[in-house]
Amino acid sequence: MTFPETQDPFAVATGGDAPLAQPEAAPALPPLGGGAPAPAAAVDPRRLHLLREVELGISVELGRSRMTVREVLGLAPGAVVELDRPAGSPVDVLVNGTLMARGEVVVVDDEYAVRVTEIVSADPALGLGA
Repeated sequence: MTFPETQDPFAVATGGDAPLAQPEAAPALPPLGGGAPAPAAAVDPRRLHLLREVELGISVELGRSRMTVREVLGLAPGAVVELDRPAGSPVDVLVNGTLMARGEVVVVDDEYAVRVTEIVSADPALGLGA
């Protein structure tokens, strides 16, 4: 389909003589990766009370080991799995899978516990390690 040079092709497509309204231009955004990085948002410690009742998963890791499927299928009661840490070394305390602290295993009322000896990512704005 060809359009006469004097006529707006959008007007022809819509059956009218007036051109269609053009959308407003979007505001210009700064280029990605260019310039100085944006400053990190400051955390207001007074608002942290809103999160005090949120439950988090805490786990303690004694060490790790890699095994083949054949080795895992061969495990039986009494089998020993060697870990990558020597006895007596600190254990990792993970919060929702993120390393937050290290500590030592202790026994409290016939149950295992961890005495925290080091906070790994102490952020003064969050009040960690206090």
